[in-house]
Amino acid sequence: MENEISNSTPNTLPSDRIKLNVGGKLFETTKSTLQSGGPDSLLSTLSTRPGHDPIFVDRDPEIFSVLLSLLRSNRLPSTACSFSKQELADEALFYGIDSHLRYAVSPPPLSGIDASIVSTIFPASDGLVSSFTAAADDGSVCIAHGGQISFYDHNLTHLSTVRTHLEDITSIRHVWPDVAAAGSESAAGIHFYNFSSARYIESIHWTDSTDPRIYKARVSSIADSSSQIFASFECPHRENCILSIDKSTLQISSEITRQSGSATKNMVPGKLTWLPETGAIIGSAVTCGAFGYSGYIRMWDPRNGEVVWETSEPGSGRSSRFGDSFADVDVDAGGLTLFKVCSKSGDLAVADLRRLGDDPWVYINEKNPSMRFIGGASNCVLHCYKSQVFVGKRRELRGLVNRK
Repeated sequence: MENEISNSTPNTLPSDRIKLNVGGKLFETTKSTLQSGGPDSLLSTLSTRPGHDPIFVDRDPEIFSVLLSLLRSNRLPSTACSFSKQELADEALFYGIDSHLRYAVSPPPLSGIDASIVSTIFPASDGLVSSFTAAADDGSVCIAHGGQISFYDHNLTHLSTVRTHLEDITSIRHVWPDVAAAGSESAAGIHFYNFSSARYIESIHWTDSTDPRIYKARVSSIADSSSQIFASFECPHRENCILSIDKSTLQISSEITRQSGSATKNMVPGKLTWLPETGAIIGSAVTCGAFGYSGYIRMWDPRNGEVVWETSEPGSGRSSRFGDSFADVDVDAGGLTLFKVCSKSGDLAVADLRRLGDDPWVYINEKNPSMRFIGGASNCVLHCYKSQVFVGKRRELRGLVNRK
């Protein structure tokens, strides 16, 4: 293919050709093909080597043939099925073209009810998954199960497991490429673990020498920005706050908010999301009692700890939709949109975070009868990932909204 292109296009001259000897097998291609791997890749570096003699690379020639075809066409050839995902990943990482491979093997974007299971993860021990965090940039996943944290790459291949000093982990966040922050409802503090070296790094606690009520504070939710980690803490006496932690020093930099959790409107945030475009942090809390669901959504400016916007249900304008309070809330930070699912009707509503007011909700009408919720939304969850919004009800994934 490369020879045909070089003979038919005037800007690709024979001098652009380059020969490689990979594991004793000769390959001939063009410098432009090798450089398509990116300026930081090994192949791009090899393309600038002087001389005309074949450059020897002591690697598997058969896998290299697959990767060379990937660079030429941006897709994997049929011969790729002869190798495991890990074999391809290891060779792609060696040549510095692992991002190309990730793109080629990634499943197509989810679309409505076409969502299907790609793979299932079974942790080796303490198999009950209590929390997880997915990295949006490379698709890797951290899973908390029991008192352990397991890390999986974009192929869902297990890389490592760290046993923590916690009995159970109820909140987890991937804060650095090799570091996860974890919290537990049964133990105080936020704890950091490096899963590459399988070691404990640091713990941070919320304390106040002037207030004896502040002790054994446990973490309910974790979020992070490029420079800060945000964690909501709650004490046994229901005092709660959000702490901002400096990533470079792992020291507490500020206390964003502090409140007593004895009332619904002052509960500890069960979810936190950092909004990179606005610099704000948004949190929500939901509870269910004898009189149904209630809770709040609140946005803070972390620079001064002031509340920028808030709503509570029931009781905030028409947002409660005649007593149909939300059962769960989540945020699409990239799209600056806020989603809620109603506790009685199961209706899904969306709000634009750039145009918030007393009643910012727009309710989504489901035109497909088979996808409509029937009988309420108890025990439901919402989860936003990239442009997808997953709605889970009654132990099933019942709805999926694709905003693209």
